[in-house]
Amino acid sequence: MSELASLRLDKWLWSARFYKTRSLAVEEISKGRVSVNGAAVKPAREVRPGDQVQLRQGPVERTVQVLGLSAQRGPAPAAQKLYEETAASVAAREQAAEQRRLAPEPALSLSEGRPTKRDRRHIERNRDWNERWSASID
Repeated sequence: MSELASLRLDKWLWSARFYKTRSLAVEEISKGRVSVNGAAVKPAREVRPGDQVQLRQGPVERTVQVLGLSAQRGPAPAAQKLYEETAASVAAREQAAEQRRLAPEPALSLSEGRPTKRDRRHIERNRDWNERWSASID
């Protein structure tokens, strides 16, 4: 951590290892998935120690407090010293993970879908061809 007064948000997100590249950080900020102190921001927004950053990484939402600034990307242990996740954010993230783990498999809720070959043969066998739909007017 160097002694910087402020740093661009996209650069800080990259150096804190929330996103793999700065361009990914810029894209997420532009989509509105990142805010600072509750306000929508642009990638060039300056962050300072003490700012609160809310961000979303896929299904995971985090709220972190900026503790330090670094203009270069370092190892993960050094990056984790740049921020501290709030207790409420940790609890919400763990609860969401537990809900995802306990949720039923989406495929199990499908009661109907495309018939299998066996189902199709059964349908064809039981079809009454005399009551077949026709486009002719009788």
